[in-house]
Amino acid sequence: MPGNCEGWLDENSLARFVVEIMEQLDTHPIEQAYGGGGSPPYPPKMMLALLFYCYTQGIFSSRKIERASYEQIPVLFITGGTHPDHDSINSFRKRFLRELSDLFVKLLQIAHGMGILKLGDISMDGTKIKANASKHKAMSWGYASKLEAQLRSEVEALIKRAESESGPWKQEIDIPAELRRREVRLEKIVEVKAELERRAAKRYEHEQADYEAKLKEREEKAQQRGRKLGGKAPKAPEPGPQAKDQANFTDEESRIMPTASGFEQAYNAQASVDLATLLIIGQHVSQNPNDKQEVAPALDVLSRLPDDLGNIAKAAADSGYFSKDNTQRFEKAGIEPYMPSDRQYHNPTLEERFAKVPEAPKDPDSVNAMAHRMKTEAGKAFYAQRKSTVEPVFGIIKEVMGFRRFMLRGLDAVQGEWLLVCMAFNLKRLCVLRLE
Repeated sequence: MPGNCEGWLDENSLARFVVEIMEQLDTHPIEQAYGGGGSPPYPPKMMLALLFYCYTQGIFSSRKIERASYEQIPVLFITGGTHPDHDSINSFRKRFLRELSDLFVKLLQIAHGMGILKLGDISMDGTKIKANASKHKAMSWGYASKLEAQLRSEVEALIKRAESESGPWKQEIDIPAELRRREVRLEKIVEVKAELERRAAKRYEHEQADYEAKLKEREEKAQQRGRKLGGKAPKAPEPGPQAKDQANFTDEESRIMPTASGFEQAYNAQASVDLATLLIIGQHVSQNPNDKQEVAPALDVLSRLPDDLGNIAKAAADSGYFSKDNTQRFEKAGIEPYMPSDRQYHNPTLEERFAKVPEAPKDPDSVNAMAHRMKTEAGKAFYAQRKSTVEPVFGIIKEVMGFRRFMLRGLDAVQGEWLLVCMAFNLKRLCVLRLE
């Protein structure tokens, strides 16, 4: 083997491109974090390039990344023939996840400087990524309450036995050990129930706000029509935890969420994608199983993008994001939204496909204006692009890169890892776009 791998890589290889981009990124904040003394650290630019490249190749485990530094020529090129151990790789990944936010934006600015990225229209969606935790290591409120009562009853029975006269059971049961075992489990159950009560209070606050908004909207419609509305009135939310509310022992910040393969312990990973380039320009991670509450944080992330990248004009999102408040949030941000109020089915009938565009409503509110906009030919054509932009991005991340489960635990760490995944995707995408 030669002393370096220069001649072993194609000029347009992804590994070579990642190294070139890393040289353009300002990693001064990471470099400043290293103190003096001890053995010299691995160069931060090299460690970042190593992580980004390995994530594009579906290598996520720190031990597998270490092994790749011995076995894969592109990785040897990135590391310069050095072999960072798995502890160093894992520590670096956990320690500097927060610094990736600035690097994510700087990478978009590099794409803009290359003449590739100019913000205009976007699509947004979310996908469920499994947590580093089993759904079988969770406990529901109903089961926790039942088990708590059972354990407290057993504790009382053991104490009574200890206070009673001697008998053959004393040789069969280690009462102090049994009491300790139950006390430890009770402490954990109390923690789980406290967490579920906290979540329930937060959920009730959101549900109560939605309930009051629906009542207000119903009253306004009744006043406009001059009569009482028919149908059932909105149902008031119930406070407190529900029997099926669950908390996980391994990663208590993850949630049970519906997926295509059933219910999984997961996080809701969100992405906003530029229609022209398929580059991810905004991302965040949520604990909410549905997307209705994700418009506000997504717009907050997009609002912090530098002005020189351009302005977002239109945004497409599926019906899971639809609400009157979300429509107004888009408009306040200066973005024209395209969100259907109900699910869009494949293969529409001839009547639906070739239906005439209705006349524009007079003095429409934001929802009615959007509904009419989406029935126009231009609106249909724009919304149709959503399926060929953001959904393929998730497909590449899950199927090509193979990222289906977070390696880290906890919402903050998972947010950082999703940022790492999105940057790896953008590097992979940029490597292709620069050649077009």
